[in-house]
Amino acid sequence: MMFNFGIVLLALLLAFVFSAIKILPEYERGVVFTLGRFTGVKGPGLILIIPFVQRLIKVDLRVVVMDVPTQDVISRDNVSVQVNAVVYFRVVNPDKAIIEVEHYYDAVSQLAQTTLRSVLGQHELDDMLAERDKLNADIQEILDKHTDAWGIKVANVEIKHVDLDESMIRAIARQAEAERSRRAKVIHAEGEMQAAKNLEGAAEQLSRQPQAIQLRYLQTLIDIAGENNSTIVFPLPMDLIKPLLGGDEPPKSS
Repeated sequence: MMFNFGIVLLALLLAFVFSAIKILPEYERGVVFTLGRFTGVKGPGLILIIPFVQRLIKVDLRVVVMDVPTQDVISRDNVSVQVNAVVYFRVVNPDKAIIEVEHYYDAVSQLAQTTLRSVLGQHELDDMLAERDKLNADIQEILDKHTDAWGIKVANVEIKHVDLDESMIRAIARQAEAERSRRAKVIHAEGEMQAAKNLEGAAEQLSRQPQAIQLRYLQTLIDIAGENNSTIVFPLPMDLIKPLLGGDEPPKSS
C-alpha cells in the first residue's frame, strides 16, 4: 500500500516539475502572470514557473504577413472598385500585445480593413492606379499610429490588386486612347509650328542674297537628276515667263 502511494506521489512530483519547466525559442517571449497579476516578460531559453500559481502566455516576435480580404471601395469620383492588400507587422512589446488588446492579430486585421476603405475612399481612381506608393505610406502611418498602444509595429503595407468592372475598364481604355490621340495632335501641331518658323527664317536668309536662290535652284536640279527619273520638271521663276504670258500692255490714249 505504501509502495503504491509512493509511486503516485513520485508521478505527481514529476508532473509538477515538467509543468514548471518551459523552453522558449529565440523568436518567442513569455508573458508571466502570477495569481492574475503581470509579473514580467521572460525568455528565450529555459524558464521555470510555479504551476497553478503562475501562467505563461507565449508571444511570437517574428514578422507576421497578414492578407487583408478584398474590400469594396467607392472612390471620390464615384467609381466602385475591389481592393485587397497585405500588411507586415510584428510585436515589439509582448506585455502590451497581451494586456492591452484581446487577440491582437484579429484587431490588426479589422483595423487594416477599415483603414483601407477609409483612405482609398478619399482618393480618385487615377490616384489608386498611379500613386500606390503614397497610398501605401498613408495607410501604414495610420495603422502604425493606432497599433503603437498595443505594442505592435506595422512595418509595411502593400496594395496588391485594384479590380475594376468590365464597363469601367472599357471606359478607361477609351479615355487612354483619346488622350493618346490628343497628344499626337499636339505634337503634330508643335512640329508644324517649328517647321513654319524654320521656313520663315530660311526665306528671310535667301531674300538677303539673290545668288543663294540660284544656288538652291541648281541643287534642286542635282537632287532630281540623281533619282533616275525619266521625267524632269524644271521649275522656272515667274519673273522669266511673265513677259511671255501677258506681254506689255499698250499705253492708253488720252
